[in-house]
Amino acid sequence: QVQLVESGGGLVQAGGSLRLSCAVSKHTTTSIYNMAWFRRAPGKDREFVAAISWGDSMTYYADSVEYRFMISRDNAKTTLELQMHNLKPEDTAVYYCAVVTMRRTEVRYETQYDCWGQGTQVTVSS
Repeated sequence: QVQLVESGGGLVQAGGSLRLSCAVSKHTTTSIYNMAWFRRAPGKDREFVAAISWGDSMTYYADSVEYRFMISRDNAKTTLELQMHNLKPEDTAVYYCAVVTMRRTEVRYETQYDCWGQGTQVTVSS
């Protein structure tokens, strides 16, 4: 069993910054592999934002956030963070933390993840 709890969302003006955190709780026998952030904007499907792979800690970003957002995690994989800079109104969404408990090669598709948080709202005003 894995529990994910996001925090750090809120209201910010365009050009501002926010840092999201995801606390990971799990049974000692459960392994965490790839970790990611997704988001769902009003009226849209959930979309990939960023991911970090389990083995080599490679990071992956959606084109819309690359060079503005940075994903990171601690070595124990108990915390996943998303540092967001230069926020834009189009970044407004509910942001979800996601992890997978088995080895997967793909990181950009939500079907590759088996554990999800409840989400945290990020609102960027113009």
